[in-house]
Amino acid sequence: MRPLVLGTRGSALARRQAELAVEALLRVGPDVEIETRVIRTEGDRRRDVPLEEIGGEGVFVKDIERRLAKGEIDLAVHSLKDMPAQTPEGLEIGAVLARGDPRDALVSRDGARLQSLPAGARIGTDSRRRAVQLLALRPDVRPASIRGNVDTRLRKVAAGEYDAAVLAVAGLERLGLLRQASQLFSVDELLPAVGQGALAVECRADDRETLALLALVDHKETRLAVTAERAFLRRLGAGCRLPVGAYAEVESGNLRLRALMADESGSLHRAEASASTAQAERLGSNLARRLMAATGPSASLSR
Repeated sequence: MRPLVLGTRGSALARRQAELAVEALLRVGPDVEIETRVIRTEGDRRRDVPLEEIGGEGVFVKDIERRLAKGEIDLAVHSLKDMPAQTPEGLEIGAVLARGDPRDALVSRDGARLQSLPAGARIGTDSRRRAVQLLALRPDVRPASIRGNVDTRLRKVAAGEYDAAVLAVAGLERLGLLRQASQLFSVDELLPAVGQGALAVECRADDRETLALLALVDHKETRLAVTAERAFLRRLGAGCRLPVGAYAEVESGNLRLRALMADESGSLHRAEASASTAQAERLGSNLARRLMAATGPSASLSR
């Protein structure tokens, strides 16, 4: 097989996730040569601007996908939660690696849990999905925009710029920083973003050799779960501006999908459904229709 070039963002977390993908590929193809190439995305270049102001969806993905489509790289590793629900024409998610912990974590200066934070505590997050669920748990806290990589966010909390911040458990685990978490939220407390904890390896749709290699590391249960979650997201459409979350699990041979959407007043609407694993796409789409009916008209998706 020809040598492959893998594209990734340059943060410590992105590099570690690229390493995990390379390690998985080398286990099934020990003779494959893989070069890792760092690519700066719009989201990395504009760290001083809230994600919603620079487009939100796809800001950590699109620049890498353009390089992939042009043939400058052969593979791209993404946090699946950063990917738009619609894969660009000519590209394909060739593998979804076994999912890490999908939950969210609270990191606070003094190890306090959410309920022990002071009244009016300032909690760093750039996710409206997290913000509305935090407010449902503690209506007096103040969610505030926070940018930067994991280390930067932890430093901002330690320096007192925020009383706490919410980060993905999987990211903390992959960096060996989970000990800094003061609380791990259950998926019932904070429903995860679509694809949270999962890594996607993308390639060109006509690159049959690479697709055959990626098929060897594709994790069936994770693929089924994120297929339902992404179908949910896709059915909502790019016009939806409301915060949403979705999380699917394979249970006793069936797929269980839980989903959440906040309406324009901030009220949370939850729904769940189960179906056979063969119905993953339909399950996600049907649950999206149910929540859209509950929340009414909405207008770009914030996760």
